[in-house]
Amino acid sequence: MAAQNAPSREWWKEAVVYQIYPASFLDSNGDGLGDLRGIISKLDYIKSVGADTIWLSPIFKSPQKDMGYDVADYRDIHEPYGTLQDAEALITACHARGLRVLFDLVVNHTSDQHAWFRESRSARTSPKRDWYLWRDPKTGPDGARRPPNNWASIFGGSAWTWDEPTGQYYLSLFLPSQPDLNWACADMRAAAHADMAFWLDRGVDGFRIDSMNLMSKHPDLPDAPVTDPGREFQSGDLYFASGPRMHEYIREMRREVFDKYSSGGRRVMTVGELGFTKDEGSVAEYVGRARGELDMVFTGDVVDMDFGAGHKYERDDFRVAKLRDITARWQAAIPACDGWNAVYMDNHDSGRSLSRYASDDPRYRAAAAKMLATYLGSVSGTLFLLQGQEIGMANVPASWGMEEYVDVEAKNYYDAVRKVRGEGADMGDVLREMRLKARDNGRLPMQWSAEENAGFSRGGRPWMRVNDDFREWNVEKQEVDPDSVLAYWREVLELRKREFDVFTYGRFKMLDVEGTSEDVFAYTMTSPDGRKKALILLNFSDTEQPFSGRGFEGWRRLLGSNVAVEVGKDGVRLGAYEGVIFCNWLLN
Repeated sequence: MAAQNAPSREWWKEAVVYQIYPASFLDSNGDGLGDLRGIISKLDYIKSVGADTIWLSPIFKSPQKDMGYDVADYRDIHEPYGTLQDAEALITACHARGLRVLFDLVVNHTSDQHAWFRESRSARTSPKRDWYLWRDPKTGPDGARRPPNNWASIFGGSAWTWDEPTGQYYLSLFLPSQPDLNWACADMRAAAHADMAFWLDRGVDGFRIDSMNLMSKHPDLPDAPVTDPGREFQSGDLYFASGPRMHEYIREMRREVFDKYSSGGRRVMTVGELGFTKDEGSVAEYVGRARGELDMVFTGDVVDMDFGAGHKYERDDFRVAKLRDITARWQAAIPACDGWNAVYMDNHDSGRSLSRYASDDPRYRAAAAKMLATYLGSVSGTLFLLQGQEIGMANVPASWGMEEYVDVEAKNYYDAVRKVRGEGADMGDVLREMRLKARDNGRLPMQWSAEENAGFSRGGRPWMRVNDDFREWNVEKQEVDPDSVLAYWREVLELRKREFDVFTYGRFKMLDVEGTSEDVFAYTMTSPDGRKKALILLNFSDTEQPFSGRGFEGWRRLLGSNVAVEVGKDGVRLGAYEGVIFCNWLLN
């Protein structure tokens, strides 16, 4: 096979990024909320897992109406998390261990408590009035005041919030307490750039950019097409996602901020959250190397695989074919534009992939968690894992009622459905979907030990309930078990770093083998020079599955323990939720 030009090696391509949800990681002072000192105390553990970069969900000063994604001051720290000095100490402690640090850059909106917005709403003549999106009301057929357009908020209701003192609405695509910034305002952009530089000056190595492609809206803010006649407000993503100046704003951000801190061996890493935009051509415009915009994006489709057609909490069960299609699409499309992939299945906005796409049944849970680790560790791109993923943390149990859920998105949806159905209506179908997909699942307190509160908090009541299974599933127990999920993740990440040419930089090819079950995902990864090849087999079912192995006879097992040492003439038989890697470079 002809060799392919190898992608250029970069630290951010080879990074293993460990996402930390600060409120839920470790409480060092007993107030029930995780904090920066708790994170610092566990940096050696994170490094031992095999990660070399951490990504912190927002730690900035915030009223916490949306768990920190409502920022009141980008240059200060949410007081229960610590101080600015603690944040600087965290960055220093990470760098001393060879760990890099990514911050969450929330720049589509601020909190309504931010000084910018307070000044903006103080009067129509405020110098910062156009730092946000203000519009006059419309008048309905009945003479009543109506929002400027029919856009629905992402969290339910109208996307517009009325401000009585100034007699206008402001755009708030998420909560009313999260007003959208007006990126068309040059002064506002300059102020946002200065806040980014503030943290780069303190040593931050890059940013995950929240709701990145919502910064540019259609300037006319027109009504959205009516796609759901049963609802008063409609999705306006056609006009608020990836708008006409989006690429201009990203290139300016790169030119005015990121590139200025990428010299002398330093390189700022950027990954954008790309909502509502999943087609290959649009994604390529953000990540194509020649474009000079972002290093990579989260398209979100891998965490949407069981979303309903009309809403996240409608039912559409996971099928392996979806994962095959998504993987094949991006493993081919991103290299074609000389871009780079982000590899992930879990984050703070999703349910746990183990419970949604594999199995948290005690009979299969460990095998299923290892199988997903095999998948994530074997495809090309930068690998991201969420705290607790390395020990097989699962979603909340089905026994939990709605009163245990904390997240505003889930609670708003539940209340809206109950209002339509009426008090006393059966809500079991909604709770089933929340048990799978609610954001609370990815935000459960970290399970460190079998002690009270899973070792997350000593003395304080955790801000949200710890999962019931913490006595069986925790770091302390898995640290001494060589067959644990944690031990396997360490093996996966060590292999990924050792054989980086095959897995991080390799070429993906999906296999469609006649006679193989629909529950088996089979593919190969090949090094750019064509010399090394790996065969990856993943069984997403609870029954044994055969794989013919034709063309792979004699390939030796590289990772996995429950199947044959090599592929025989009759192939191999995969155990329930088995994941295994064979390769051609260990041949006798």
